[in-house]
Amino acid sequence: MSGILASDPAVFALFTIVIMGGAGYLTGQAVAATWRPVWQAVLYSLLLGAADRFLVFALFDGPLLSARGYVIDSAVILILSLAGYRLTRARRMVSQYPWLYERDGVFSWRRRGG
Repeated sequence: MSGILASDPAVFALFTIVIMGGAGYLTGQAVAATWRPVWQAVLYSLLLGAADRFLVFALFDGPLLSARGYVIDSAVILILSLAGYRLTRARRMVSQYPWLYERDGVFSWRRRGG
């Protein structure tokens, strides 16, 4: 174990950030694309965090019941999930209602003419 992470840094970077974080990002996109509320993306991210803890335990011999590991892994997955959610929601609002909204950055939109 090293420092603040509950698992090896390489496992954290490749498995948690790339694989499970990618799954979180796609989850956020799917929730936003189906016009569901953001709390569902949060719930799914917490479930992905639990799945991440289990898979790190099963595949890489990491600790299963590590509260610190769960919180850190879930936070990373949640951040990427919320980024996917907000990016998709902004894109959908502008493309579906072009007479009402225009882009105001990557993650936001604003009312047209105001």
